[in-house]
Amino acid sequence: MRAEWRSVLLLALVACSGATRAPSLPPGASPVTELWVTTPDREHLLERQPNIDARPADANATRIVIDTTQRFQSMIGFGAALTDASAELVNQRLSASQRESLLQELFGRRGNGVGFSTVRLTIGASDFSRTHYTYDDVATGTRDDRLTRFSVTPATRDVLPIMQRAIVINPQLTVIATPWSAPAWMKSSQSLVTGTLRPDAYATYAEYLVRYIEAFEAARVPIAAITIQNEPHNEPKDYPGMRFDAPERAAFVGRHLGPLFVTRRIGTRILDWDHNWNEPQSPLRVLGDSVAARYVSGVAWHCYGGTVSAQSQVHDAHPDKDAWFTECAGGEWAPNFGDNLRWNVQTLLIGTTRHWARSVTLWNLALDAHHGPHDGGCNDCRGVLTIDSASGAVTRNEEFYALAHASRFVRRGAVRVASTTGADGLDTVAFENADDGSLVLIVVNSAAVPRHLLATAGTRRAAGTIPAGAVATMILH
Repeated sequence: MRAEWRSVLLLALVACSGATRAPSLPPGASPVTELWVTTPDREHLLERQPNIDARPADANATRIVIDTTQRFQSMIGFGAALTDASAELVNQRLSASQRESLLQELFGRRGNGVGFSTVRLTIGASDFSRTHYTYDDVATGTRDDRLTRFSVTPATRDVLPIMQRAIVINPQLTVIATPWSAPAWMKSSQSLVTGTLRPDAYATYAEYLVRYIEAFEAARVPIAAITIQNEPHNEPKDYPGMRFDAPERAAFVGRHLGPLFVTRRIGTRILDWDHNWNEPQSPLRVLGDSVAARYVSGVAWHCYGGTVSAQSQVHDAHPDKDAWFTECAGGEWAPNFGDNLRWNVQTLLIGTTRHWARSVTLWNLALDAHHGPHDGGCNDCRGVLTIDSASGAVTRNEEFYALAHASRFVRRGAVRVASTTGADGLDTVAFENADDGSLVLIVVNSAAVPRHLLATAGTRRAAGTIPAGAVATMILH
């Protein structure tokens, strides 16, 4: 490492004369403060900086105050979607040893593990599938009201094997599942592409979703939460989708899916919306239905329209309902690593959690060098990882490092606490881990120059400098 980077990046505990002494530590322990950095030039990629002896903070440092008495939501975790495309690449394009090494890195915490703790699955096909299908497809013009043809066999090839291993590595993994379309025979269009769910199929569709949950549970992949439709105000023209407006969603959940969950003792949470920030009135309308709201646990959000403050608008109206962030993708339309890194951390990690998100889950966990495989939809999306279909070489993209700056350090059950943000181009969010009381401060420096900072949390103090455009995670023990 260059000497000038060492002098800029090193973080130390601050020794202040007359200050209250830090809490006592277990015998043999030392008060270590960690600093992990990713820089926009990729010279440092989630790299831990060495610890040095205590030194005073720069006189011009920006002060970041962490207030652990102001406590907000507890965290479920961070991760990405295991689409059919992602599962195929991991399961079929990697050797056994490559696959195991990657899964340990993604879902484990030992060594270089980054501890992803959420995964989103598609119930049937999305645009990132090789074909369009559901788990109960029949010949055009026929129906299967008793669901005699229901089968999750398509998932047994790639999705279930990867999920089963991931859960062994991380038993606390939280799985979210989302349908892109009901079976064609349940829809007004008689097609997986476009259309709406026919009212006479509501009860059957509720049973279909329960069958899915039960089948994955039997396969040792429990579904923690389900959304009833991906992007319900979007009817894509070349891949599965289904229009599902708020009154219809409320009727479906309140009269069919919710009561069926109770009857069948399904513990899976029901989340509404699963779409962009620009229409908070839609989930608000569902939550305004007293019958549906009884069964809705929270609201899921995407990044492709509006601003993240919509999450707080809904939370403020219904503070008993959780916020989950469930999808955002990068792509070739934004090719600059540093810009993407900052935006992802500033908006999707800091922004969504400051606006009550308990989880942050990005779109495709992995895609190939040609942005697939896929059938319709996005032609230039970027996965969190890029996997070379021929060699199995793995490229960790900016979305990976953005997620890892939180997932590696913020453990399940951590509580978001207050922190100063926005001063001198430094945006922050802070968490307190429940198991050991360590504090995790995530910082983005959007300024064009390095920023010196002094972080304080009661008697704990840490000083350091964040390079221009960099992302940093500080852990105060």
